[in-house]
Amino acid sequence: MGPPERPPNDLQNQETTQRKERKRSRRRPRTRWCLLKGCASRYRPRQASQRYCSRRCREEARAWSRWKAQQRYRGTPAGQAKRRAQNRRYRERVRRRLAQVREGAEAAARVIPTDFFRSLLRPAGVLRGIRSQPEIAAPALLLEGMPAGCGARLGAGAALARGASRARAASYAPSGGGGRSWSKH
Repeated sequence: MGPPERPPNDLQNQETTQRKERKRSRRRPRTRWCLLKGCASRYRPRQASQRYCSRRCREEARAWSRWKAQQRYRGTPAGQAKRRAQNRRYRERVRRRLAQVREGAEAAARVIPTDFFRSLLRPAGVLRGIRSQPEIAAPALLLEGMPAGCGARLGAGAALARGASRARAASYAPSGGGGRSWSKH
């Protein structure tokens, strides 16, 4: 068999030689409507399979899809049995909680635990020194240097003098000015 009379590249009866060839533009999808119900915005998709205009619309559509799948599952016998078991467990938790509240109301009204004030207490070593000193009355400290006025009873002055001497011995020393003025160390 020999070569054909006319080779395949012979364009004698073809119209393409007379027509100008058009430059092909890049293929781009046309603008679409967002498929999320209630969005109704137009967008130009970046990918051919893009259905939603933004990430927010896509996330809302996924959330709706999960909700719809859950509704369909709850309609099946297995889903209904699972929901019944969830409700049963919830009712048990509520019953236990109410029983604890009733037991608490029947017991004492409010008990402060023993460890409540523990952080406020001083260490035992500090308390030993405080217990060893005798108690000093507040008037003895306040009225220490004042002379007894006219009309004052003798017994009251004696009690103050006794308490004042203890206070002086514990926390004050004479300043050297005749015994009347006292200063703190």
